[in-house]
Amino acid sequence: MVRIREGGLQGKHHRFGIIVSKFNGEVTERLLKGALAVLKKHGVREEDIEVVRVPGAFEIPLTAKRLARSGTFHALICLGAVIRGETLHFELISRAASQGLLQVMLETGIPISFGVLTTETVRQAMHRADPKRYDRGGDAARTALEMAGLLKDFK
Repeated sequence: MVRIREGGLQGKHHRFGIIVSKFNGEVTERLLKGALAVLKKHGVREEDIEVVRVPGAFEIPLTAKRLARSGTFHALICLGAVIRGETLHFELISRAASQGLLQVMLETGIPISFGVLTTETVRQAMHRADPKRYDRGGDAARTALEMAGLLKDFK
């Protein structure tokens, strides 16, 4: 018989760190609201959630590395919004955030959920961050819940 493993959405006995960018705060606060709602819905106690605010998406990977190495969290949720402008800044920041977080996850073995929006417009970002629409913050929390449960099974 084939053995199949997958994580569930059980949040009890798990601790989560949420790193949220203050840049594009109107968007990132929506992402945070969605993530917190999902974690609480799935049994994560408030005292098992720590929110860390950083200036922008570029600062998320370093902060994630510190939190991952702390041994405190079962998974991290990283939230930010990078919106295209008229310069290459969008590409540089988007790439740095995604590659930095991938590196941290692989180095530390701590699941990191990528909830950094990369959109063309503020309107797109607001729609994706809205907990009543696309709820990308909630999606990031669900991913973290599943990965925390899955990897807990691998000792």
